[in-house]
Amino acid sequence: MATDAPPPAKAEHHLPSPEEFAAVHESAEFAELRRSYRSFAFPLTVGFIAWYLLYVLLSNYAGDFMGTKLFGNINVAFVLGVAQFVTTFLIAWWYSKHAAAKLDPKAEAIKSRMEGDA
Repeated sequence: MATDAPPPAKAEHHLPSPEEFAAVHESAEFAELRRSYRSFAFPLTVGFIAWYLLYVLLSNYAGDFMGTKLFGNINVAFVLGVAQFVTTFLIAWWYSKHAAAKLDPKAEAIKSRMEGDA
């Protein structure tokens, strides 16, 4: 049976002013959130790019090494190529765990306070 009653109204959130955004941006809490993100993401990004470039350089300049058969028709290049995919997924999983544990709670606290929920 259908009713014509409107859905329950959502609570209105306070829309922060540009000055409030600037104040939060300058706060120690936001600086800590930014530091937590950067201290995780930047080293991992640099490490992964170095790992990727190593693979590319080995593929271009160490063909004999990369062509070394390990077992059957599986060579070093294939194993390192698959390892590229594995490390990509591991990094994504690790970042997801880090964000859920360290970043999301801090970001949610800042968001709630800015929207006037806290």
